[in-house]
Amino acid sequence: AMEVVITNTNKIADMIEKISPVRPDKCPPVIEDSDKTLREICYNKAHSMYGPNLPKQVEQRLEHELHSIITNGFAVMYIIAQKLVWKSNEDGYLVGSRGSVGSSFVATMAGITEVNPLAAHYYCTNCFYSDFESEEVRKYAGSSGCDMPDKNCPVCGQPLSKDGHDIPFETFLGFNGDKEPDIDLNFSGEYQSKAHDYTEVIFGEGHTFRAGTIGTLADKTAYGYVLKYNEERGTHKRRAEIDRIASGCVGVRRTTGQHPGGIIVLPHGEKIYSFTPVQRPANDMTTKTITTHFDYHSIDHNLLKLDILGHDDPTMIRMLEDLTGVDAKTIRLDEQKVLSLFDNLSALGIRPEDIGGCDLGCLGIPEFGTDFVMQMLRDTKPKTFSDLVRISGLSHGTDVWLNNAQTLIAEGKCTLSTAICTRDDIMTYLINEGVDSGHSFKIMESVRKGKGLTQEMEEEMLANNIPEWYIWSCKRIKYMFPKAHAAAYVMMAFRIAYFKVYYPLAYYAAYFSIRASAFNYELMCLGRERLEYYMADYKRRSNELTKKEQDVLKDMRVVQEMYARGFDFMPIDIYKAKAHHFQIVGDNKLMPSLSTIDGLGDKAADAVVEAVAEGPFLSRDDFRSRCKVSSTVVDLMADLGLLGDLPISNQISLMDFLK
Repeated sequence: AMEVVITNTNKIADMIEKISPVRPDKCPPVIEDSDKTLREICYNKAHSMYGPNLPKQVEQRLEHELHSIITNGFAVMYIIAQKLVWKSNEDGYLVGSRGSVGSSFVATMAGITEVNPLAAHYYCTNCFYSDFESEEVRKYAGSSGCDMPDKNCPVCGQPLSKDGHDIPFETFLGFNGDKEPDIDLNFSGEYQSKAHDYTEVIFGEGHTFRAGTIGTLADKTAYGYVLKYNEERGTHKRRAEIDRIASGCVGVRRTTGQHPGGIIVLPHGEKIYSFTPVQRPANDMTTKTITTHFDYHSIDHNLLKLDILGHDDPTMIRMLEDLTGVDAKTIRLDEQKVLSLFDNLSALGIRPEDIGGCDLGCLGIPEFGTDFVMQMLRDTKPKTFSDLVRISGLSHGTDVWLNNAQTLIAEGKCTLSTAICTRDDIMTYLINEGVDSGHSFKIMESVRKGKGLTQEMEEEMLANNIPEWYIWSCKRIKYMFPKAHAAAYVMMAFRIAYFKVYYPLAYYAAYFSIRASAFNYELMCLGRERLEYYMADYKRRSNELTKKEQDVLKDMRVVQEMYARGFDFMPIDIYKAKAHHFQIVGDNKLMPSLSTIDGLGDKAADAVVEAVAEGPFLSRDDFRSRCKVSSTVVDLMADLGLLGDLPISNQISLMDFLK
């Protein structure tokens, strides 16, 4: 028995070579001379900003990063991101960065992100004077350069540019520059599919695949399957046995799908089948999309995954630029009227009682328009762009604000500028207080992942006189936002807020077209009194509102603000209205889109626009048949006066015909 069961089986096992069901090696795509190209692009940009003789802070950071990126083989990832972003910008769409890529100065110089992670500084684009070290500049350590006072160049007299957000590179690539970089980019939702297509242009047909996802069986579904199985067979099992069988089904693949923005890149010379089978998502053979069959997490150690995500902010900024002719990149990030929105209503020229008691002007501003964040704004009273970045970090973290920074600020133990708001704050603060750089990085990584502090970490912090409240705060944190992500999002939000102050009709047109998720013509566009009647009803039923009604109320609040500022809606003209976008009509009116009519979906709105192009409608029946909309929608439109004097049908009397 010993020989059969143990000796022989081990002997056979020793004869079999080790195999892996998936390839163990990393196979990134190759772009010829990507390291040289990256170096060239970065230095060209740096010289165009800082002059032929680069300041030591710029050159040292650039060299340190390029060395880490190139020696670890990451240059190709930067070049791919650079190609995608430049192409999007060329086609008229800004690209937002997310995650910690804004911590990389190379990414800034390559045009991948707008966030400049250097310390706050002045520089002159005329004579290339720069100031990184004066006493005045040093006061803004840890803050954004745009918060510094305006200043003229002491050499040539030209106004100086202000830049820098003071973000360490280590947040992105680790302390040794060997952490796997993850470049996540927010493209306009309208442009996302074009960006996906462009990856195929870069790498060639058949070398890019949508990242697949696997949907697994959940607890309740598995339990239902087991009950149904027994019911169909007329068998009865005890509860414990049903639970046992159901638990064996949980996690089993149920369906396949696709990642919303993930693209897997296959290098030339390789076959996709040596890494994963491929398929059409959910086995839909009519779609052109081909995804990896294995979940992308199973193969991300082999193949490069690009995150090309769709986002509303770039779409909204493109629409605002088109409506106003203003280049969003030229908007100053220290504009005082815009900053006042986060503290009061003065810039909008209205009072809290005009908009249901809301005392802030940031309704409808991305990242800052929710009740939760508005309460944070009231508690912290931000005065600068840096304050907004810190608030964004606090609002996106888990257990960073509630029962943590909020309590500490209320007790006077810290202020908004000294509280832990983003993951980078921990490392930079600890290094400044004398904690070893490598240890500071490890403490930051442990805290931001929610692992708290080990005994040794706590002892080292105490040995360096780190306050007790700071250690208490670190222990409570479950997840922390990177500062680069917060800065990139606030830059986008600030630009949109600028249009809200200076180009209100364009702002409301863009907001209602792109961000409003439940806009309803009947409830919102027939006058302020009617709107406020429905708002009062919704607020009275606030505890029992459905998800859709909550979204409607959110949009109502922005409409109420628009009315309060003296603007109004023009009734929809079916011959002039657009399918999905609001239009500015006259000096102070907006014409809503067709899709705001209840029951008229996106496809039906498109069908109306197509039918209008074919000629006028003869009757309501003609409208219904050509636009393929239901009679209920036609009746609603008629009740709202949107079909004018169209007769009910085309039929006319013999006498009318003879006339």
